[in-house]
Amino acid sequence: MVKVLFVCTGNICRSPTAEGVFRAMVDARNLSEAILTDSAGTHAYHVGDPPDTRSIAAAARRGIDLTPLRARVVAAEDFDRFDLILAMDRGHLDLLRRRCPPDSLDRVRLFLSFAPTLGVHDVPDPYYGGSEGFEQVLDLIEAGAAGLLDHLVARSK
Repeated sequence: MVKVLFVCTGNICRSPTAEGVFRAMVDARNLSEAILTDSAGTHAYHVGDPPDTRSIAAAARRGIDLTPLRARVVAAEDFDRFDLILAMDRGHLDLLRRRCPPDSLDRVRLFLSFAPTLGVHDVPDPYYGGSEGFEQVLDLIEAGAAGLLDHLVARSK
């Protein structure tokens, strides 16, 4: 089983959206027995909280249910437990690399590296903006999640 962790700041906008979108894609391809997904934040601002209501609404408009998810913070054991730890932006990537044991550094990557044709590196934080930011985040995450899933499927062959 491949285990994937998505990481943003507080685990209420970008990373739970990535978790939900990716899980839906995994389920649609009948791969839920082979791929496990989770999300976490670099900071404990919202531990135990559900995703932002705007994230929930934007995802729901695309048929994805984020309501069961709850925020948590990245734990030290995550660096051993997960095969891929995917940062939503370069700031998260830097924080994760500083916290990561040296022998696990190859597991920590930038999420949008799986969607190189987009020409962007970071999934922007929609928290302080309007609903259009949450739609943009979903567009980017859908592209990254599709590329990630294709990568994992190809790697398993």
